[in-house]
Amino acid sequence: MELKNIIFIFFFVFAIGLFTWSCRKLIKYMLVAKKKDYRFDQPLKRIQRVLKIVFGQSKLLRDPVAGTLHFLIFWGFMLFLFAVSEALIQGFYSPFTLAGTGVFYSLVTFVQDIFGLLVFIACLFALYRRFVQKVPRLKVERSGQLDAAFILIMIMLVVIAMFGENISLIAEHNFILSHYGVRPITAWLSPIIYHGGVQQASTYFEIFWWMHVTVVLGFLNYLPYSKHLHILTSIPNTYFANIDSIRNTLKPIDLEDESIEVFGAADIDNFSWKQILDGYTCTECGRCTAVCPAATAGKSLSPRKIMVDIRKRTIEKAPLILDGETGNKVLTKVLVHNYISDKELWQCTTCMACVQECPVMIEHLDSIIDMRRDLVLTEAEFPNNLNAVFKSIETNFTPWAFNKQDRAQWAEGMNIKTLAEDSDGEILFWVGCAGSFDNRYKKVTQAFATLMQKAKIDFRILGTEEKCNGDVARRLGNEYLAQMMMKENIETLNNYGVKKIVTACPHCFNSLKNEYKQFGGNYEVIHHTQMIESLLNVGKIELKNSNSNIQLTYHDSCYLGRYNHVYDSPRNSLKKIKGLQLKEMERNKSKGMCCGAGGGRMFLEDEEGESINVVRTEEALKTNVGTIASACPFCMTMLSDGVKHFDKTDDVAVKDIAEIVLENSK
Repeated sequence: MELKNIIFIFFFVFAIGLFTWSCRKLIKYMLVAKKKDYRFDQPLKRIQRVLKIVFGQSKLLRDPVAGTLHFLIFWGFMLFLFAVSEALIQGFYSPFTLAGTGVFYSLVTFVQDIFGLLVFIACLFALYRRFVQKVPRLKVERSGQLDAAFILIMIMLVVIAMFGENISLIAEHNFILSHYGVRPITAWLSPIIYHGGVQQASTYFEIFWWMHVTVVLGFLNYLPYSKHLHILTSIPNTYFANIDSIRNTLKPIDLEDESIEVFGAADIDNFSWKQILDGYTCTECGRCTAVCPAATAGKSLSPRKIMVDIRKRTIEKAPLILDGETGNKVLTKVLVHNYISDKELWQCTTCMACVQECPVMIEHLDSIIDMRRDLVLTEAEFPNNLNAVFKSIETNFTPWAFNKQDRAQWAEGMNIKTLAEDSDGEILFWVGCAGSFDNRYKKVTQAFATLMQKAKIDFRILGTEEKCNGDVARRLGNEYLAQMMMKENIETLNNYGVKKIVTACPHCFNSLKNEYKQFGGNYEVIHHTQMIESLLNVGKIELKNSNSNIQLTYHDSCYLGRYNHVYDSPRNSLKKIKGLQLKEMERNKSKGMCCGAGGGRMFLEDEEGESINVVRTEEALKTNVGTIASACPFCMTMLSDGVKHFDKTDDVAVKDIAEIVLENSK
């Protein structure tokens, strides 16, 4: 064994020992989180998602420029593992080489050369985007900027060291490649760099070899203290993400558990281990904040900041908890209030754009809603006007102060039966609070009911027995009130033996379809745009042959689109109308922007920045159409208010899909 090997072994054992200690410490910090969270089901689905999102880089490639850069760096790094492994093994046994692996060696050497150059260029371009072009979403505090620069430079040093080794090795063998070696770049560079002679090639090989292993092991030990910790945590974080994360179904609180001291989360020890892992995994890329409607409208909320604050607070507080300290000033602070302001939490529209765009499957909404739950249920600290909303839901079973006995007034004279009158209907039409009480959306309710009658659909309504679905209360953090509404509705539905439901409200749709299951409510739930498309397809609704000459744009509801992937049904129905021209907004479908009303924001005032609905309406008006189509009562209200803001009510109409189809039906 050479002296080189002995020195390396000590160095390697120290580096791996330090890395293991750092990782063990971070894992221990995660375990201070008290909330239980089982994430070990459906392993095959989880592995498939890791392959698609982590190795396929599917989310990153939604942004073609940044995605391609990251794809090259990621896969270059993955492919460099062969070179790294070879170098590390040489530390234990100097003569080791992959050269004896035949065609495999050809592939490895070729990929190292090509991807080495591509990764180096990608790193330079990434530095340019961050420090010269100054892409807005990449702007972070100075420590984050330095961290990013250091990581990119480290990656470039790995490439330089790898190239230096190969160039020197080729020179050492008189510029003759080893059998099966395919190195187009380093073989070209070697005679240029060593044109004066190859006497020092073996010495330089050793220098570059030590540089290679030192940078790699140094890089490894830096990661646990860097925002680039995601290099280690992105695979487990993606694996353990919610299986139904595309719907972001909120997890219920066991309100009957007397051991619960905090409802929701006031600090990191009230979170689950996965929520702490989310904080570790955030690389501060800013994709979440770049698409956040609140941030876009100039408000304080930044999903990235929420995750960074969770990570910082974990690293600050967890060691004190583990050491059993009690008098430290750090412990007198709380994540909610001292690090994350109430204002930030109340600005979230729960549109899920942040979750959609996050390339490492961070679940921002779980943490935001848990902190809202703490504010509402534990501290009773929430905006004053929510008192009226919660009181109205509790007493009138609707967020608005309407008489619950007036819930079915919209149906007068339409010959529509309730389940109490006749429970043998084919399907239940869940009308929802807006569809029952809002004067504008009652017209949509009537339009959709008329379409079903035209199609000879045997449907029923609950009438005065229907109550708020619980979505507003749940997203506002009032889990107690939400569960009360949900359980009472489920009892009513199950008593009637309801199996199939249609609704025109995406919020009702999402709750009934995805969240009622948590409490024993298992139903087939469809949105009214899905039913309209189906009825048009089978000819139960016939459209006029005359040219409608309509130009419109369609706004995607977050709870219909991002939560439930219903993008095509509304568009397909519109496209069947003769003469109708659909113009898409710049941001549409999964990249669409929220109207600003979700997450209970319908009932909260804007305290700073622009109104989100105004920003979204401006995008719609840029299409120069006469109609803005929607498929959600909240969206309709917000877009209508936006049109009024721009004084365009005489030029632009806001209509529901059901109204447009009815107007163009026979």
